[in-house]
Amino acid sequence: MITNTTVDHLTPQYLRLAINECDERALNAASTWAAELLLAIPASKRNPINRSGQNSSFSTSTPARKRSLPDMSFTEDSLIITQPTTQPFDNTIQLGRNLSPLNFIEAGERDALATARICFESKEFLRVKSILSGCTSPKARFLSIYSRLLALEPTANLDWQTFDLTRKPHSEPVKMVLHSLLDLISNDDEPFLLFLKSVLLAQLSMREECIEACLMSLAAFPWNWATWSLLASCVGDSEELTALLPLLPLPVEHPLVQMFQVKTANDLDNPSEHEVGLCDRLLSPNYFPGSLWIMELRACALHHLRGLSVLWLLRLVLTSHVVEDHDQAGTQFAKLLNLDPYKIENVDIYANVLFLTGQRTKLTRLGLDLLALEKDRPEVCYLIGNHYASKADHAAAIKFFKRTTQLDPTHIQAWTLLGHEYVETKNSHAAIEAYRRAVDINRKDYRAWYGLGQAYELLNMHQYALHYYHYCTALRPYDVRLWQGLGMCYEEMRYLREAIECYKRALIPAGPDEIILNQALARIYRNLGEHAEAVGYHRRIVEVCQADERHIAEYAKSSLEVAEYELNSGGNLQLARELLQRVAKSNVEEVVRATDMLKSVNQAMRIQHRPSDGNDSQQIVSNKARS
Repeated sequence: MITNTTVDHLTPQYLRLAINECDERALNAASTWAAELLLAIPASKRNPINRSGQNSSFSTSTPARKRSLPDMSFTEDSLIITQPTTQPFDNTIQLGRNLSPLNFIEAGERDALATARICFESKEFLRVKSILSGCTSPKARFLSIYSRLLALEPTANLDWQTFDLTRKPHSEPVKMVLHSLLDLISNDDEPFLLFLKSVLLAQLSMREECIEACLMSLAAFPWNWATWSLLASCVGDSEELTALLPLLPLPVEHPLVQMFQVKTANDLDNPSEHEVGLCDRLLSPNYFPGSLWIMELRACALHHLRGLSVLWLLRLVLTSHVVEDHDQAGTQFAKLLNLDPYKIENVDIYANVLFLTGQRTKLTRLGLDLLALEKDRPEVCYLIGNHYASKADHAAAIKFFKRTTQLDPTHIQAWTLLGHEYVETKNSHAAIEAYRRAVDINRKDYRAWYGLGQAYELLNMHQYALHYYHYCTALRPYDVRLWQGLGMCYEEMRYLREAIECYKRALIPAGPDEIILNQALARIYRNLGEHAEAVGYHRRIVEVCQADERHIAEYAKSSLEVAEYELNSGGNLQLARELLQRVAKSNVEEVVRATDMLKSVNQAMRIQHRPSDGNDSQQIVSNKARS
């Protein structure tokens, strides 16, 4: 249950503090997030005016804390500021120690920090260590260690999110460097050093320790979005997310927790209507009504909620499945571009929406506009690759998807679609390599696992395909189409009982209009000679199609199966005649067979309504034998 909390009057001060602190530590993504969220707050709440007509914001960006809590007060060297009359909605959370921008120690190191920051922006990471060698402030230590960490990753782009985070083990020299950096901050409790500790733990694949360090950092300073992003990357599935929420140092109705919940659900490709509702609440006038970032969260949630996104780009190779409606997500992305035509982040997801909805003209126009604006952004290259994929120009699509992975080696969807394009060109081995790169980046991405299953299935290596399909269903146990794909693989291998179990498992979350699964189950039971079970699923197909007023061609075969069973078993002949009459009056290919069966049904019904004698009984038995 979401309570009616609102953005407190101190929230802008926390965001301004986050902007400064993150920017001075080169956490560019977190600083940008805080800046955009600050602008999303209505001006009346962002810069409130008190009764005297003066701005009521603090003279410094550092919010004060309760004097009654000694462990939350500033040090003697920090600036003393006026205590606000009310507390924010996260008043149980301390802002952390050593966050004052006017700390005397940092003031003495100001010139060195400025020089180190310039070298950092120039990607001269190793120089930062020597420049800050004599500095002892937490900020200087952070930059020194952070720069040495980035120096280990040649493709890093001034932020930890751009690491090529693969599951491949680090070399021993790299491990030694990571452990040595971790030893330097193992006993620190400053929030940003705790965050840096969690990054190092994540690099060393120490997930539980990383989560613990993230929680400690958030308890001290909850407005560093980089910590929330790292914590989200540690969540393996929806159950883990649910278990983690009570452990957070903020109440579940806090906006930061709600943003974290939506982002994590999107990363897991498993949002629900609840996450969309959280976005609507966050975009209400009481929160951040102008936040483009939250609008993007909502659009991504709708995209994953309304369909299976990139997964069904793979499935189009083998089926003519009609992709589900993505109109709501497309409308949200279009609104975002109208509000800020230069915001390119997440435009690659918009490209998926336009592709799946068949809006090729919009996709082409958007690609040309953004190509002239930012030709070397990975999102733009990905969009152009989608454009060529929609035109079945596989060579050009491969070129741009490759370019996307060169610009951003962690772009999972680009690796996945690159694998798909290789499948289209019958280059299965290159497709498998591309899918494996996607899996190495994020083992929680079911789409790459599904791609591996598809590739091995096309190579007739069904045992390998089964392994990857099982991994997909473990990641998304309520995904209908994943269970359907697993069932198809078992059916191809003639493991019919296992295929039945998979199709039945797919029926649990399936919609009431799902007939493909019922057709598969009826087909398998008929092949096993279990006609009563097969007819049961044919009945379901007929009921669903008639209720939806579908064309007779969709359930003509099932109608004949039900009618034949009723005729042979002497069951509901009236139902058999009605079904056969409907098929016989149509123009489907089963007309001839339906007409012949209808004669037998009419004869059986005449015999059934006459006084029976021995000859009649013998005639009925003879008719059943001929049938």
